[in-house]
Amino acid sequence: MTQILQPLIEQRADPYIYRHTDGYYYFTASVPQYDRIELRRAKTIEGLASAQTRDVWRKPDTGAYSELIWAPEIHFNQGAWYVYFAAAPSREIKNKLFQHRMYALRNENANPLEGQWEFMGQVDTGIDSFCLDATTFTHKGQLYYLWAQKHEDIEGNSNLYIAPMKTPWQIEGQPIMLSKPEHEWECRGFLVNEGPSVLKKNGKIFISYSASATDHNYAMGLLWADENADLLDPASWHKSDQPVLQTCFEHKIYGPGHNSFTVAEDGSTVLLVYHARTYTEIVGDPLWNPDRHTFVKPLRWDADGMPDFGRPSIA
Repeated sequence: MTQILQPLIEQRADPYIYRHTDGYYYFTASVPQYDRIELRRAKTIEGLASAQTRDVWRKPDTGAYSELIWAPEIHFNQGAWYVYFAAAPSREIKNKLFQHRMYALRNENANPLEGQWEFMGQVDTGIDSFCLDATTFTHKGQLYYLWAQKHEDIEGNSNLYIAPMKTPWQIEGQPIMLSKPEHEWECRGFLVNEGPSVLKKNGKIFISYSASATDHNYAMGLLWADENADLLDPASWHKSDQPVLQTCFEHKIYGPGHNSFTVAEDGSTVLLVYHARTYTEIVGDPLWNPDRHTFVKPLRWDADGMPDFGRPSIA
């Protein structure tokens, strides 16, 4: 019998779930007001839905990072907790709305819902342009930063970049572009590659990402490289020609994307975490519509060890 999925958490876009060594799942996402960073934790995935939330950081009223707090992620890097997020400056500074840059917070308490969060400043990529959706991962002892950014010489809104990190809040070296919008399904409404997420499995490094406008056209693609390859060499990476997750019109789950990966309570089943809408009759700009909900489903695998994302509506 087909199990039609229901949202785990309503009105939480860009969801990120991390299972820590303390046995807790930690959850953060964009809140509809885009004005703060909210955390919650629970012993189970289902428990996150009803877990008490804590606002760990609120935007200032004015300044370089005082508008549109987007897509926070919580990571435990080199012995401390970090939240990476994007924020835009006050309009009186840039006189434009979408001028996001990326920032980091740090908390050295064992429980990140307690203790103090320290503002570590901007994560400077060396390219002064719109950027967002940072994630981090460690491979063979090296911490990497992976994000989306606009380049003035490349048509479109954002491309995917990678760089090694000197500290959990500073990159070193030149950013390396891994992907740009080029397929038709990446260029519907907007030319976008954003929201990267990393999964290591079956001897490969997988990077999922999202593309196109944030309405029903939003869809996910996939990059992958051999785990022994040079991750800073674009030639090491392969790219899917077709989306790996897209709108399911049959079951009315629209625009799945901006995902993360976590693991089930059994410690081995990989879970796909993503947001999607349950209707298309959006009034006004889809950005301001709060009804992007968090969904969670098991990730399947094919005979070649490649991930099978299935449909966003079916577990």
